[in-house]
Amino acid sequence: MQSGVKRVEELQADIYDYPKYYDLIYGSDWRAEFDFLVSCAERFLGQEPKSMFEPACGTGRLLFRLCQAGICVSGNDLNAKAIAFCNERLTRYGLPETGMVGDMTQFQLDQPVDVGFNMINSFRHLNTEDLAVRHLTCMQQAIRSGGIYVIGIHLSPLNGETCDSEAWSATRGHLTVNSNLWLVDRNWSERYEEYAMQYDIYTPSRQFRIRDQLRFRTYTADQFCQLVDGVNGIEVEAIYDFQYDLTLPVTLDTGTEDAVFVLRVK
Repeated sequence: MQSGVKRVEELQADIYDYPKYYDLIYGSDWRAEFDFLVSCAERFLGQEPKSMFEPACGTGRLLFRLCQAGICVSGNDLNAKAIAFCNERLTRYGLPETGMVGDMTQFQLDQPVDVGFNMINSFRHLNTEDLAVRHLTCMQQAIRSGGIYVIGIHLSPLNGETCDSEAWSATRGHLTVNSNLWLVDRNWSERYEEYAMQYDIYTPSRQFRIRDQLRFRTYTADQFCQLVDGVNGIEVEAIYDFQYDLTLPVTLDTGTEDAVFVLRVK
C-alpha cells in the first residue's frame, strides 16, 4: 500500500439495515410524489383521500408527510430496522405509529383504504410471477371498491437504451451520503437484473462504505399489463411517467421505461 493512502472501511451488508442513510438519500425527494398521490385521489376518487396504505414502506418518507397532512396512513415492510425508524419519526412528531413489520405478499388490513401506493420500484423485489400475483391480490383486498393503487416501476424497453446506473448525493448537518447503483448482470429470458448498490458515508470522525447487491424482476410494458389483467378485481385506469404530471398521461410502447400505473380496484 502506498504511504499516505488511507484505505476506506468497507462493509458488505443489507443496505436497508441502515435506514438513516437511506432516508437521507431519498427522504428529501418527496414533494412531487406527495402532490401526485393527493391529486390522483382527487381525480380518480372525486374526493380528497382519507386513508392510504404503502406496502414496502421502508422508512416511511411519504407516510410521514401524508400523516402530517391529516390522512390516515399505514404501511408494512420486511425490514424491522426501517419500520423502527419510520415509527420513531412518527412518534417524534406526535403522530401514531402505523408502520408494521410484514410481508407485502401476505397481509390483511382491518379496514380497506382509499389509496395504495408503491412509488419507487419496490414491487420489482418480488422475483416470481406467483409473488407478484399474491401481492396484487392482497392490494385488491386492502383497497376499497373504486379505490386506486398507484405503482411506479422501471420497465424493460424493447428498443432504445436502458438506464443501467444511477447516482445520488445528500447532506444533512455533518453527515453526507453518496449513493451509486449500477448493473452487474441481466438475463432477459429468466427475467432478472442484478445491481450493485454502494453508499459512501462521510462524518466528521469516519469515512466508510456499505455495499450490497439487489435483484429485480424485469417487466416489459406488455408483461406488466398481462400480469394486472390476470388478477381479478383490478385493472389499469391510467398511466403516467416519473414527471408526475396528471395533465400528461402516457401511452405505453416498446420504448417505455419509466411508468406510473394507476390501477383501479373494482
